[in-house]
Amino acid sequence: MALGVLIAVAACGNDHTASPGTSSASGESTSASVSASATSPSGSPSASPSATVPPPAHPSPTSKATQSCVSRVYDGMTQAQRVGQLFMSAVSTSGLTSAESTAITQGRTGAVILMGHSSAGTSAIRSVTGRVQNLSPNVRGVTVRMLVSTDQEGGKVQVLSGPGFSTMPSGVAQGQMSPATLQQNATAWGRQLKAAGVNMNLAPVADTVPPNLVNVNAPIGKLQREYGNDPATVATHSTAFLRGMQLAGVLPTAKHFPGLGRVTGNTDTTANVKDTVTTSNDPYLAPFRSAVQAGSPFIMVSSAIYTKIDPATQAAFSSTVIRGMLRGSLGFNGVVISDDLGNAVAVKDHTPAQRAVDFVAAGGDIVLTVDPADIAPMTSAVLARIPQNSAFAKDVHDAVVRVLDEKHNAGLLSCT
Repeated sequence: MALGVLIAVAACGNDHTASPGTSSASGESTSASVSASATSPSGSPSASPSATVPPPAHPSPTSKATQSCVSRVYDGMTQAQRVGQLFMSAVSTSGLTSAESTAITQGRTGAVILMGHSSAGTSAIRSVTGRVQNLSPNVRGVTVRMLVSTDQEGGKVQVLSGPGFSTMPSGVAQGQMSPATLQQNATAWGRQLKAAGVNMNLAPVADTVPPNLVNVNAPIGKLQREYGNDPATVATHSTAFLRGMQLAGVLPTAKHFPGLGRVTGNTDTTANVKDTVTTSNDPYLAPFRSAVQAGSPFIMVSSAIYTKIDPATQAAFSSTVIRGMLRGSLGFNGVVISDDLGNAVAVKDHTPAQRAVDFVAAGGDIVLTVDPADIAPMTSAVLARIPQNSAFAKDVHDAVVRVLDEKHNAGLLSCT
C-alpha cells in the first residue's frame, strides 16, 4: 500500500486515490469541531446529542405491500434484467463515461459505486447521480431506481468532499465521540450524501483491530479506519454511525465480515491474505451482530481467507461464511454485497466469470466490481449457469428478491 498523496484503500475493496486535502491531520478533528461542521446548511442533525435514537425497525418479515410490488416487478423483468440487479459497476465522480454507461445498460446493472475522490461538491455529484438514475429500467410502468453508493467513512476514506460536504474525521476520531454525538453527526453526513443523490454508503467499518496490530494492519489500522481496539467499542460506534445514516435516508453497509482487523495484508493489493485467529463464534463478530440487530440492510463480505472457519476458500466464495455464519448464526436476512471482485489481487485466482458465479452460489447477492469491463463476462456467466443448475437458479431468484425488497423499503421501487 502506497501511503502519501496516493493511498490504496480497501474501503469497499477497491483502490481509491485520496484527495490532497484529505490528510490524517484533518482526520483527527475534535468532536466539537465535527459537530460544528456537521451542522452546515447541507445537513443539520436531528438526533439528540444526549441519547442515540434508533431508526425505524428494518422490515422483517417483508410486508404484503412490498411482496406485491416486488412480485409484480420481478415477474415483469427479463432474466437479464433480474441478473443485472445483482451487480454494482463503477462510475467516475468526474462524470459518467461512455464505457461506464455501456456497462450499465448492456449489463442491466442495478447499482453503481462512485469512484475517485472528488472535491467538486454536492451539485457536481448530483449531476453525475442524476445521469445514472436516468439509466434506471422501467418494468411494467415501474421505475426500478439505481443503488448509488460511495465510500464515505471519514478521514482518508472520504470520497466526496467540497461545497456541501463536511470534512469527516477518521474512524479512530469518531470512536472517541459519544455514540449519541456520532449518530448525530452521521445523520448530518448522510443528509449531505442524500442531497448529492447518493442513497447508499459503503460504511461503517465494523472491523476490530487489536492494539498490537494497529501499525501492521494494512487495510484498516494503518489508515485509522477502526472505531476502536475492542469489539464493544466498535459495536457501539459502528452502530451509531449506521443508525445516523438510516435516519438520513441513506442505506448503510457494515463491513468487512467476518472482519479484516486481524490480517496484515490488504486484499486489494495482496494475494492469499489470511486471518488465522477468527472463529465462527468469535467475540470480534460482536459489531456485525450489532449491525444485524440494528437492521443494517447491507453487509459486505471480505475477500480474505479465515483458516479457522473455511481454510480453503476466500470468504466471498464461502457458503460457510455467508450462509452458515452471516445468515445462519447472525440471522441476517438483508443483502450481502461483496468486496471488490474486479481489481482486487486477492481474487485474481478466479476469472471474472468464476468470481460472480461462486459468490452467488455461496449465498451472496450483489457483486461489486470496480472494473466496468467485468460486467459483461460476469453477467453472462450467471445467465448461462441458471438453466444448468436448479439450486443456482433458486439462489439467483432469492438474491434478486432481496435486492428488490431493499429497494422497495428505501423508496427506490414503488408501485403506487
